[in-house]
Amino acid sequence: MASIDDILADFDVIDDWEERYRYVIELGKALPPLDEADRTDANKVRGCASQVWLATRVETDPDGVPRLTFSGDSDAHIVKGLVAVMLAIYSGRTPDEILALDPEPIFTAISLRDHITPQRANGVNAMIERIRADARAAGAGA
Repeated sequence: MASIDDILADFDVIDDWEERYRYVIELGKALPPLDEADRTDANKVRGCASQVWLATRVETDPDGVPRLTFSGDSDAHIVKGLVAVMLAIYSGRTPDEILALDPEPIFTAISLRDHITPQRANGVNAMIERIRADARAAGAGA
């Protein structure tokens, strides 16, 4: 899976939004398959027009700090790519890092909000809120 730094660097050299769109789709295709066991109603993200699943795993690092890793999938190609971007931004971080992170500068850098429909933007917002809710829950258990 690509890191957010890799994604930003790639977007930096792709000028045409159609090519960027194709790149987002490719990011989605590169996601590891989501376990069938994770395709549950509890893992469905509400507020997305397409079907989106986000599975959250909380693991404790050697210092005893919880870190969240996410996996996900969607039934729509572009949305699956947006899931990949969300995972690159948030996966592997602590609850505090997730809650403090503002993804808007990243979205601005890749012109995300300028090139997705309002419905897709609502879905992105729903994914972010779901990730933050999971971070709050993991932080409360720390």
